[in-house]
Amino acid sequence: MSGLTPDLRDRAFRWIADDVDPASRAELQHVVARAMGGVPGAADELADRMAGPLTFGTAGLRGPVRAGPNGMNRAVVVRTTAGLAAWLVAKGHAGGVVVVGRDARHGSEEFAADAAGVLAAAGFDVRALPHPLPTPVLAFLTRSLGAVAGVQITASHNPPADNGYKLYVDGGAQIIPPADREIEAAIAAVGPAVSVPLSGNVTTLGEDALQAYLDSVYVLPRGTARQLRVAATALHGVGAGPLALALHGAGFVDVALVAEQSLPDPDFPTVGFPNPEEPGATDLLLAKASEVDADIAVALDPDADRCAIGVRGRDGEWRMLSGDETGALLGSHILSTTDSPDPLVATTIVSSSLLGSIAAAHGARHALTLTGFKWLMRAGEGLVYAYEEALGHSVDPSHVRDKDGISAAVLACDLAATLRAEGRTLLDALDDLAVAHGVFLTKQISLRVADLATIPALMSRLRATPPTSFAGIPITAEDLLPEADVLRYTGDGIRVLIRPSGTEPKIKAYLESSSPATPRDSLPQAHATAAHHLAETTAAVAALLEA
Repeated sequence: MSGLTPDLRDRAFRWIADDVDPASRAELQHVVARAMGGVPGAADELADRMAGPLTFGTAGLRGPVRAGPNGMNRAVVVRTTAGLAAWLVAKGHAGGVVVVGRDARHGSEEFAADAAGVLAAAGFDVRALPHPLPTPVLAFLTRSLGAVAGVQITASHNPPADNGYKLYVDGGAQIIPPADREIEAAIAAVGPAVSVPLSGNVTTLGEDALQAYLDSVYVLPRGTARQLRVAATALHGVGAGPLALALHGAGFVDVALVAEQSLPDPDFPTVGFPNPEEPGATDLLLAKASEVDADIAVALDPDADRCAIGVRGRDGEWRMLSGDETGALLGSHILSTTDSPDPLVATTIVSSSLLGSIAAAHGARHALTLTGFKWLMRAGEGLVYAYEEALGHSVDPSHVRDKDGISAAVLACDLAATLRAEGRTLLDALDDLAVAHGVFLTKQISLRVADLATIPALMSRLRATPPTSFAGIPITAEDLLPEADVLRYTGDGIRVLIRPSGTEPKIKAYLESSSPATPRDSLPQAHATAAHHLAETTAAVAALLEA
């Protein structure tokens, strides 16, 4: 944009007049004044701030904490919640229980108070969590209290500047279409934020709310072995205390937390991105694991709904397992110990194919869904486990209809302790799976963009001129539209999926290279072959995205 248009100026002034927060009004007034004064870049910034509203993506609303409709702020939260309340009433849920929780990010306390206040004024029985707590606790309580909805103020693993609004309905599951578009329409029909009533008639839950969740986690271990030394981090989020309580209550009492990352800090000072998947994010954890000679390392993301597992390699160096490796281990562990007569396991179209083979070997059903736990939790009856490659695991879907890093950590420790008692490790268990089912190597690469318009342009280009081979292997291209904005390429032992991220300004590619089942003494060669194909495919896909 070359300058400030009258329409943009007027829309900004209307938003300022309707904002409920004096600080946000002053913030946006400053941006408008700079734009009116011709300060370079100010008009573009104002246009970006006014480009909203935020929409429900893969896991709710997320955006930078800033004034304007295209950000997370009190006015946006008030209007969003008013729209939610209207939608719930229209669906016949007037007066029902709604649970409201939050993490410890910038703005979370105020946003949660506003959400609770709007719902209370709309006649709902609002139960607020007593302090910042993990997202799985909110999901658990939404289900266990029979709530008509649950609202968690969190941006999960997003950058420090962000916050978000995650919504649960339908027995504690995330919303799916058409509910998301219906709620957005209801939000659009809400008048000025300053006209939305708020009430202080909110019930604050006690510590027994957290304890009820923990009680369900304590009983998850399948085995009896408990000798295990655990190193763990919460990455400056809200999970350290609840994770330590969960592990101790389940019998794993030798736990060393990364002290520098154990207290909630919305600035996340020791990590560039507070996401266990990001390079460097788990460096302090792996150093702690080495220092205390741990048997397993556990990293939660800031709202504790994701779990990453670290292991000591055979070379003595610590490394993090991929989400797919952990998914295969937990899936095999659960299927080997479940008492369900007809168990179902599920993963997404972008995750490893290995779980399907494991399920078949156990005579279990296996489902593939679109990306996101809102789909995984609706995979079908008899669900005992679901995971996605982005470190999300549901090991107890009867209690938490979403990913849960704390319960996943407890079950991973159960498996590690069971193996330790046999003189074996998680890496040995992975080798067992490779011998039985083949080698499945996966990798994710992504392109972060400054201009969101880059993403649809790139997807359009790939649709117009699809690649015909990767790593010298001919591939077949599939377009999953209209069901999903995903491109899938498959060849002999190669699979690639490309899609826009639903939570970040990224386009993501998910790569898999596989080789058939092989005797144990041939595993090194099978790994080498699959790794070679994966490396060549990675280079080809990276060039494709950056072209």
